[in-house]
Amino acid sequence: MSAEAEVYDVNFCFPVRELESDKVKLTPLIPSLHTQAYWAGTKDHPGMYIHLPMAPFPSAAAFTDLINTRVQSDPSNIVFAVLDKTRADLPLAGLVGLLGTSPADLSTELGWLVTLPAFQRTHTTTHAVGLLLAYCLDLPEEGGLGLRRVQYRTHVLNGASIRVAERFGFGFEMVQKATRAVEGKPKGEEGGWDVQGSLVTRMYALCWDDWEGGGRERLRALLARTW
Repeated sequence: MSAEAEVYDVNFCFPVRELESDKVKLTPLIPSLHTQAYWAGTKDHPGMYIHLPMAPFPSAAAFTDLINTRVQSDPSNIVFAVLDKTRADLPLAGLVGLLGTSPADLSTELGWLVTLPAFQRTHTTTHAVGLLLAYCLDLPEEGGLGLRRVQYRTHVLNGASIRVAERFGFGFEMVQKATRAVEGKPKGEEGGWDVQGSLVTRMYALCWDDWEGGGRERLRALLARTW
């Protein structure tokens, strides 16, 4: 990690390390290193937020404020910057994180999955999700956290996100209404937001027995694909 990363307190409830495949590197998001690049890569694409539980950010500072208040302040949450190793300058390609992590229950939620428009339909999302799943579900002696459950929630109309869940073998569990209220979202079920503007989600989960029963091999096959 860089010197700035080493002094920044990510305040996560589990030990944190960088995760790498041959194509991407996941490193804890550090506002001073990554938020400007995130804003630059998303500011001209407000439509990418239509199915996300957050609105377009007016500035890099606004994004930093969200990281500080919603992520760094809560030890159950962490967000990783996804860096593209296929390019020499290791550009920021997206974000992925863990939410509501419980050491007592050995569970977490894979969230904050955002791939910058310039890196969509590439290897980025598959490798980022794959690395984080292995980190969560592999046993400690294998370099993982040994969690029993990783859940995944997505907007009911977010086809791309639903396909990610299905690709990795997450099992569908339920539709949840009014899971989160977000300012600036359309009101009405036609848009996947209820009449109060709250998020309607599909809940998926990948548990330890799914992982041991073929999930790990499924992931390895996905990461071995030639892009």
